[in-house]
Amino acid sequence: MATKTRGKGEGSVFKDSRGLWNGIVELPPRDGKRRRKTIRRKNKADVILALRAMQRELEERGDLPTADMSVAQWCAYWYSQIVLKEVRPKTASSYKSAIDRHIVPEIGSVRLARVTPTAVRRVTDRMIAAGAKPSSALKIHQVMSSSFESALREGRISRNPCKLMAAPRKNVAQLDVLTRAEAMQVINYVAQDDEYGARWALALLTGARRGEVLGLEADRVTDVLDLSWQLQRVPWEHGCGAPVIDGKKRSYPCGIGRNHMCPDRHFDVPNDYEYRMLNDTIYLTRPKSKAGWRIIPLVEPLKSIIELHLDRNPPGKYGLVFSHAGQPVDPDNDSKAWVKILDAIGIKKHVRLHDLRHTAVDLLYAAGVPEDVIVQLVGHSTVTMTRAYASRDVTRLREAMTRFSGHVTQLDDSRSGTPGSIAS
Repeated sequence: MATKTRGKGEGSVFKDSRGLWNGIVELPPRDGKRRRKTIRRKNKADVILALRAMQRELEERGDLPTADMSVAQWCAYWYSQIVLKEVRPKTASSYKSAIDRHIVPEIGSVRLARVTPTAVRRVTDRMIAAGAKPSSALKIHQVMSSSFESALREGRISRNPCKLMAAPRKNVAQLDVLTRAEAMQVINYVAQDDEYGARWALALLTGARRGEVLGLEADRVTDVLDLSWQLQRVPWEHGCGAPVIDGKKRSYPCGIGRNHMCPDRHFDVPNDYEYRMLNDTIYLTRPKSKAGWRIIPLVEPLKSIIELHLDRNPPGKYGLVFSHAGQPVDPDNDSKAWVKILDAIGIKKHVRLHDLRHTAVDLLYAAGVPEDVIVQLVGHSTVTMTRAYASRDVTRLREAMTRFSGHVTQLDDSRSGTPGSIAS
C-alpha cells in the first residue's frame, strides 16, 4: 500500500508498495483526459530534485513527453502520419528506406525518450564500417534528426539527440564534366539517332534535368520550352501490412516484393501535391520549387533539332516529345543509355547524366551570358548554386587575372609617373 508523505512545496510525492519514492507532475489535459508524468527514485531527496526539475521544464515548455514508445514505433507513426502528408513521394520513399534499412535494425528497440547521441552515432558508424559513403551516412543522420525534431514538437522527447552531436562530414565530390569539344562530340554522335538523339541535345543546350526532358509534352513546345512538369517514377506503398525485417531483407504479408505489384498498394501524397498519372509506374509532377518552373526560349540549332525529331516521331497517346514504343521513357533506362553513349564515343570520364547541367552552366559562362540570366535558364534557386555548378576554367581565370593585373598596373603608373613601375 502506497504511503503519501508530502512535505511543504513538494507536490505529489509518495512511497509505493515496492519501497520506491514516486513523484507526480500534473500535465495539461489532452482530448479532455487527465495526464500525469511519474518519476521513481530510491530515496525521497532524489525524487524531490527530479520533481522540481520537471516542474521547471513544464513551466518553460508548457508540456512534457509522456509516451514510452520505441524508436521503431515512433518511426512507423512519423512516416504514416507526418511524412506522407508533408513531403513529396520520392522524398518519402527515401525516408522509408532509411528507416527500414538502417535506423530500425540498429536502434529500433531503444525507447524514444532514451535515445542518446551515442545511439545515433552507432547507426552511421555501422554504415561506414559496412562500406557506405560518408554522404550516405549524412543523409541517414538528417532523416533521424528530422524524425526526432517532429517528436520534439509533439512533446514526446525533451531534446533532439542529433543536435547534441556533430553530423557526419560529407565526402568531397569529384565530378567530371564535358568540355566544349566533348559536348560537340556528343551532339554530332547523337545526331545519327533519329528516335532519341534530340533528347541529349536538349539536355546539353539547355541544362534541363532528366525528369524535365522526359516529361516534356509536345504542346509545351512552341517558340519556347515550357518546363513546368517533370516525369518521375511512382513510389507505391505496400498496403497489405507491416513488413517482417530480417537484416536488410523485407518480406510482406502479400508475399510480393515489389511495392507496385501489391494487391493493396496505395499512393500517398500531400494535399498540395500536383501530379498526373501516366501509367502504372510513371507520373508527371510539378517542379519542387518556383525556380524550377521556367520558360526557356527555343532558338537554333535546338529549334530545328526538336522540330525534326517531332516530324519523325509524332507524340503518342501521352503527348510526350520523347517516348519508347509509345510508352514514357523509364528514367533508369535513360541513365543507362547515357553511359552507353559515352562508351561508344570513347569519352573516358564518369560524367553522370545529371552532370550535363554542369556542362551547360560552363558553356553559358564561356559564352558570356550574365550570371543572373544563367540562374533563370537552368532553374537554380540562388546564384550561389549556379556558381557551384561552374567548373574552374583555368584559361578564363588566367585571362581575368591578366586583365585585373593590367588594370592595377595602369592605376599605379598614373600615380607614380613611372611607366610599368609598381610601388612598394
